[in-house]
Amino acid sequence: MTLFVATLVSNPAAPALTDALIARAAQAIPSPVRTETLDAGVAADLFFEAAPGTDGRTIADAIRAALDGAAVDAIVQPAEGRRKMLFLADMDSTMIGQECIDELADFVGLKEKVSAITERAMQGELAFEPALRERVGLLAGLDVSVIATIIADRITLTPGGRELVMTMRANGAYTALVSGGFTLFTGPVSKALGFEEHRSNILETTDGKLAGTVREPILGKEAKLASLIEMREARGLARNATMAVGDGANDLAMLGEAGLGLAFRAKPAVAAAAHARVDHGDLTALLYAQGYRSADFMR
Repeated sequence: MTLFVATLVSNPAAPALTDALIARAAQAIPSPVRTETLDAGVAADLFFEAAPGTDGRTIADAIRAALDGAAVDAIVQPAEGRRKMLFLADMDSTMIGQECIDELADFVGLKEKVSAITERAMQGELAFEPALRERVGLLAGLDVSVIATIIADRITLTPGGRELVMTMRANGAYTALVSGGFTLFTGPVSKALGFEEHRSNILETTDGKLAGTVREPILGKEAKLASLIEMREARGLARNATMAVGDGANDLAMLGEAGLGLAFRAKPAVAAAAHARVDHGDLTALLYAQGYRSADFMR
């Protein structure tokens, strides 16, 4: 038998994890061993034994059913190796609350049109690369200076993001922001959140205006996967020592290759395919999933 852990997490801004919910979750897992509180009202670990290779998603689904709609996430994984040493994150709608290209499109009166394309691409209905080229083409002639305005006035960091990055760094992990977005955004965002590296696409410009093109090759689904493998191998890490988070279809390969791939408030197909999903908690859920307590968080 293998020791597993089911981490129950609610949003720290609205604690919802009660003793009664923990008891109901315990009834949905096989062979409960013990329960540990990580943050009263917010997060707890339920340890249990199960056969090696047990699918954590199936047990997480059973826990969610037992919780009957409570605003509590369940992340199930083997207990051994839950602390990760490499973390890759998507940016748009994950580490920040917006889609940057949609905000750019708003400045040329095309947000509704571009947002519709973005949504279809993130749902996996459109191939990412041609969808990105199409959207960038609509931005031709936009003054580059609007990007600073968007970052200052419209971009919001997802709660818990800086705590997540800085806590993992303080415990020896390497952190990278890997986005299908643009360097003009990932640079400032990665700095604000504390990431050690950022990778994304380059918007081409002419005379201070967007040219309507993106430099090839485009960083999309396969490049995200390749980045994870490259960074993992460069550090001599086992697959299990890695973690990734994202919300869209172009994150799926990266999430699948990570030791723990988490879908954060993700599109349905992504949430269904990822190792685990976070629908209610903020980004500190990824710390609780590794066994960190709130007292351990770096802020």
